[in-house]
Amino acid sequence: MNAEETAFDILWSICFCHLINDTLQSLLTAAYPTIKADFSLSFAQIGLVTLAYQLTASFLQPMVGLYADRRSVPFSLAGGTLFTCAGLVGLSLAPSYSTLLLCACILGVGSSVFHPESSRVARMAAGDRPGLAQSLFQVGGNVGSALGPVGAAIVVARWGRSSLGAFAALALISTAILFRVGLWSRRHGIIRLATTRARAAGSSARAVPSGPVYVSMAILVTLVFSKFVYLASFTSYYTFYLMHHFELSVARAQLHLFGLFAAVAAGTLAGGPLGDRFGRKHVIWFSILGVLPFALALPYVDLFWTGVLSALIGFVLASAFPAIVVYGQELLPGRVGMVAGLFFGLSFGAAGTGAALLGKLADATSIETVYRVVAFLPALGVTAAFLPELGAGRVERLAPRARPPAPADAVTEDG
Repeated sequence: MNAEETAFDILWSICFCHLINDTLQSLLTAAYPTIKADFSLSFAQIGLVTLAYQLTASFLQPMVGLYADRRSVPFSLAGGTLFTCAGLVGLSLAPSYSTLLLCACILGVGSSVFHPESSRVARMAAGDRPGLAQSLFQVGGNVGSALGPVGAAIVVARWGRSSLGAFAALALISTAILFRVGLWSRRHGIIRLATTRARAAGSSARAVPSGPVYVSMAILVTLVFSKFVYLASFTSYYTFYLMHHFELSVARAQLHLFGLFAAVAAGTLAGGPLGDRFGRKHVIWFSILGVLPFALALPYVDLFWTGVLSALIGFVLASAFPAIVVYGQELLPGRVGMVAGLFFGLSFGAAGTGAALLGKLADATSIETVYRVVAFLPALGVTAAFLPELGAGRVERLAPRARPPAPADAVTEDG
């Protein structure tokens, strides 16, 4: 297959496996009420379970991605799903709280292996459409995150914590699919990625100096933080806001939340192709700063316009992340896995930190105050104006000197 052609069969495979992965990962938090009752835990102890999971799921991702850039391990994706499988089985059988914490860590390792390496495979399969590839990959995770609570409500709430082990079978299905993806990566993907990097290295006239690269990465980190802290106000507190501010029932509030998740999924799917067509800087700038007027108006409108503005915010803001990931990979084409791990890990960490801080703010003031305060976060989108124009986005900076493509049986790739 030509390196510029998009390998859609591989993209759909990792999209489906991303759906499975994030469905299984979200089961942990969705099962918290059952876990809390089984072990008679306090909210502080539940927080420690979240911390144990986030430490491995967030902080390991950049290191996993950096290692994959230096020495490609095509079958690491299939191996990573076994950690997810083991974590779920362990959670279903854990006899003590300490074992529960250990199993949460094991579950997080599965996520830390999956996200940077699968994003790297998406780049291999992208051809000349990296934004589309990243969007397809990410939307699988959006759908999976929404399905996890549904699975917990239908299965775990009825049959208890032990039913978590039954979901481990899904991880084994993912293992089989990702083994095939690993074969493709070893035979074709590494060569395609090396060809893309060599082509980028040839565009030396458009190379970005090292100083602006570091500044640009700092700007992207700031934008990811602002995006996911703001979204955390919705994922964690939107139903409480609707129930308190408009006196909605739990069921009606959940329907509004589902509409928001649908808008986020649609925005994720649109963001990558729009970046391919109009340039990633423009999409990043518009998607972060563009929601500012909607965010400022949201706390002061009625229920109908709250639903409309929330959907617009979710769609526009979600379109930023695929563009941010691909833009970062184009800044550092020799660090594709590390960039993906950095941004996915940061998204996990920012969401968790933001939810905790916003919860304290809500306790100290009111849930309405939370939305008045976070409304100003999209203003950080103005910093996107300082990102360099990459044109078609083919730059090579801080990457090793281009080498001829590796032979078909190569299994390593030094970064």
